[in-house]
Amino acid sequence: MLSQIRGLSGHFTEESLRSYLIGRSVRLDDGCLIVRGYGSRRGIHQKLAGRAWAHIAAYVVFLGGYDPDLNVHHLCGVPDCIEPTHLQQLTHAENCRGRAQPPQCRNGHDREIDPDTRRYRRVCRECNRQAQKRWRDRQSAEVARARAEYGRSRTD
Repeated sequence: MLSQIRGLSGHFTEESLRSYLIGRSVRLDDGCLIVRGYGSRRGIHQKLAGRAWAHIAAYVVFLGGYDPDLNVHHLCGVPDCIEPTHLQQLTHAENCRGRAQPPQCRNGHDREIDPDTRRYRRVCRECNRQAQKRWRDRQSAEVARARAEYGRSRTD
């Protein structure tokens, strides 16, 4: 069963992987079992035990019956949770359908609804405008630098 987990180190048995996951986890007040993986960031999917995703390894070890063609979904919505009662397997389409798009972008700007798809736009206009301005500033600085270098080499 462990051979179905992509990226898992080969030296693990089910029992050793179970104790490894429990040893790297902390229980929160809301019932989530949060695992600490390679990185120090919280709130993202964690990799551990080789290059395997922690929530997939937990599903295999604690629940069994893993189908590699399906996605492991967090019912609690916490990506670094490995609590077995919070995990279930869904098809990719079901997993995507269940995601709610936030009405604000990650910078806090309100998103607009695309009239064609009737969903929020992926990038808000303000963030897009700021990104284009940064790009134009980089381009003009590069052109100015190239012109300055060209002018120096012509006079030498």
